[in-house]
Amino acid sequence: MDANHEGKHLAKSLHRKIKPLTFLLLILTSVITTLSLLPGVKAETKIISIDPSSGIVGTTVQVRANISTVNGTYEIWFDNTFLISENASGNNVAMSFRVPHAPEGSHNIKIIDVQAGEPDTKTFSILTSYSFEPAKRTSPAQFQEGDKVPISVNMTGGKSNYTYPLIKVQTPSGNLTYEALRNITTTGVGDFDGNLSYPNDFSNGANTNFTGEYKILFNTTIASRFFIGVTNSSEYHRGDLLNIKAVDYPRNQNVTISIRYGNKTIDAIPLNVTEGIVDRNWPIPLNATVGNYKLSITPVPNSKLKANDTQIFSVPGFKTEILTRNLANETVPDIFVKVYDESAGVYFTNRTASGLAGFIFERGKYACEAFFQEVSVGKRNFTITNKEERVNLTCQLTNVNIKVIDAQNVSIPEVSINLSYNYTTNLSKKENRTETKFGETNITRILQFSSLLANITYIINASRYGKVFNQNNNTISNLPARAYVDVTIFCPAITLEVNVTDAQHQPIANVTVKTQELMGGLHYSKNTNLDGKAVLNCTFGKYFIKVYAGEIALNETALDLFQNQSISVQCRLYGLTVLVKVVDYFGQPISNANVKLQREGLAPRSNRTQPDGVTAFSSITGGSLQMTVYLFDQTQPCVARVFFADSSRTIEIRLEKYVILGGFLVETGNLATAIIIVATALLVLFVEVYRRKRSKPQKSPT
Repeated sequence: MDANHEGKHLAKSLHRKIKPLTFLLLILTSVITTLSLLPGVKAETKIISIDPSSGIVGTTVQVRANISTVNGTYEIWFDNTFLISENASGNNVAMSFRVPHAPEGSHNIKIIDVQAGEPDTKTFSILTSYSFEPAKRTSPAQFQEGDKVPISVNMTGGKSNYTYPLIKVQTPSGNLTYEALRNITTTGVGDFDGNLSYPNDFSNGANTNFTGEYKILFNTTIASRFFIGVTNSSEYHRGDLLNIKAVDYPRNQNVTISIRYGNKTIDAIPLNVTEGIVDRNWPIPLNATVGNYKLSITPVPNSKLKANDTQIFSVPGFKTEILTRNLANETVPDIFVKVYDESAGVYFTNRTASGLAGFIFERGKYACEAFFQEVSVGKRNFTITNKEERVNLTCQLTNVNIKVIDAQNVSIPEVSINLSYNYTTNLSKKENRTETKFGETNITRILQFSSLLANITYIINASRYGKVFNQNNNTISNLPARAYVDVTIFCPAITLEVNVTDAQHQPIANVTVKTQELMGGLHYSKNTNLDGKAVLNCTFGKYFIKVYAGEIALNETALDLFQNQSISVQCRLYGLTVLVKVVDYFGQPISNANVKLQREGLAPRSNRTQPDGVTAFSSITGGSLQMTVYLFDQTQPCVARVFFADSSRTIEIRLEKYVILGGFLVETGNLATAIIIVATALLVLFVEVYRRKRSKPQKSPT
């Protein structure tokens, strides 16, 4: 019964657990089935952007869009006009087109996915564009009074089949306006293209009788302008023929044509106007100055009181650059250039910047002269014809290369050079002047002074550490006029005698004396002789003097070497006597100990101690010394110490591990043990004696 009951209970429990799981599986199956029956998600045909969204006919429009079909074909339409058909990149479309001719207003841009048949549309606004362009003669030519002026009329993106207001032309007098005789009527796509001629195609009375600016008006707005002049050009050069033409003058009136330059009248031409038209040629003078000229006709007729016949024309000249170079063909700045115009009889001046001096010259012959430091350094003649010119002017200026060498022909850097000279100016007045230039020989061992005046004398003072050393080698007489002049200055050799002694002031033979120049680069070396003397020939300067025994530095001294000198150098670490005393723990001398002395850079030396525990080392080079002590013939040292010796001295080495006892060397530890044992034995003996003495029976008193 119990087993059966337990089975039923287990079955009910399992049933309760399976029931919710089955329900969850049914929901998941339903969702999956539903999703499988849904259509696949795909891209949508849609215009993302058009840029710009408005503009005139011909504007380039960028289109970005998506289509449903991957790599599918799409079409672009502008209203009902087919524009282009291409394939997408994936689902993406990026293309551009030009806006076709169409009237102003809003228009549809449509994209069609050809395979899917799906369209999308965005709008684009066309703006009206128009122009009224008068013809222009090739500059500087211009229209004159009485000429006809063609006007090109163009409109796109206007209203469809629409007649616009007539254009008008306003004269320079400001109070006369003439209307065109032809309408501006657009086509169905809002276009108009045509030509008018002013004054022929304008209302009665239209004319070009006035000098000045005419305005083309459209809907009261100034659409364009054109100029009518008295002269046939706005610019002329020397020798050109200037034509003067003015209309609407009374017949047989006497007039005067005046041409002025600033406040100066260049010419006044009397003329009788027989046919009511002023028509006269005037050659530009061959000595005309560059600038603006004013032409006027007087008296002024009543019809022209508000716009009289006065006009400015120019003689512009040609841009001319004068390039100044020295004899080494290098450009030279800060040259004063003076140019004489032979035709006009006038001078022009300028100063070069970066080697160029700019001028504006007219046709003719010119003579130029260059001045450096107000001294004439070059001349040249040249001719200006009909174009811009660059004139090369070579100046008599020389580059000087200064090199300083010593007795061994070694070039010396960092030598200060002072270059002074006297010269006489001749630009405006004669004046004696003195100039000074400074420099220093560089890493290449050469100092170059560029563009120096030729044919004068220069004084060169060369110095090191503020001391001049070339008093007898300092003059360049009459510097040649050539590209480069090389100058060599000799730096003298100074004799230095060095006497080297040891700590006892005794000469040291065969040690090396080295000299090193403070600025670097110059160095000399020599060994001392038996007398401890070394003689060196060093270049003028400041030096470090170092004495070496092998690789060991014994002394270093700084010295100004501007004249022959003899100096003594004492090497206080050389020739020392060092006594080494070896003692035991209690300071008793230990004899026959082997003492080894080692100094870095030198071979080791060894000696045995005498009965007084002392051994001597003579002729020692001081410094850091290592002492190692060996007892008798032991191979392992019993002690090693490092000492610094800067003078003769006695060094005590205490062997604390040993004690001399009865002439024998006993280790301190063993001696201490023996002493402890003996002391302990004596203590025990004393205690035993004492104990026995206390325990002995005493006699009773009688």
